Amino acid sequence: MIFKDKDDIFNQPRFFEAPDRHIGLLDASIILVGEKLERERRIREMESKVGVTIPNVTFKTRVRDSSIQGPNPYKWEDVTTKDLFHDKKVVLFSLPGAFTPTCSTKQLPGFEDMYDKFKEYGIDEVYCMSVNDSFVMNAWAKNQDLRNVKVIPDGSGLFTQGLNMLVQKDNLGFGSRSWRYAAVVDCCKITHWFQEP
Repeated sequence: MIFKDKDDIFNQPRFFEAPDRHIGLLDASIILVGEKLERERRIREMESKVGVTIPNVTFKTRVRDSSIQGPNPYKWEDVTTKDLFHDKKVVLFSLPGAFTPTCSTKQLPGFEDMYDKFKEYGIDEVYCMSVNDSFVMNAWAKNQDLRNVKVIPDGSGLFTQGLNMLVQKDNLGFGSRSWRYAAVVDCCKITHWFQEP
């Protein structure tokens, strides 16, 4: 790839699709600069969430049903964004995966410990979301002995993608996962936004 001058890099529509070829030092430097600019653009895009209405999706959940006998007394239940967030002030945090070390030892327990403090500030619910299915999220909640934080399975990543927070973790064998973030959501609108750099 040859650029006439340093500004020509921005006129290359397929620039960020890394070519499968040997490249020279100048080309490599230009690619690194371009990737840095792309990361900065993505960070700016992710940071501009205050005032945004959260995505309207349906979550596939498993809930306890006393009419079902046996070791797995749960049934499928569709829960919508409106069901969870309408007419409520909510702390929502999302993380890369259930049962992962940092999420299990720091992040989720930290929000569970702070639950009463959040309530003092007028928060109605605290939700933990991850791009995991309901079986995994329910097992994780049980493993963590959660009493207050409620888990939301964004199994297909539709909510996370709608917030532009879906990232590829193929290097870890995870596939698509959520970037780590937290937000205050008031009646389906984001009022405060915090994310991992």
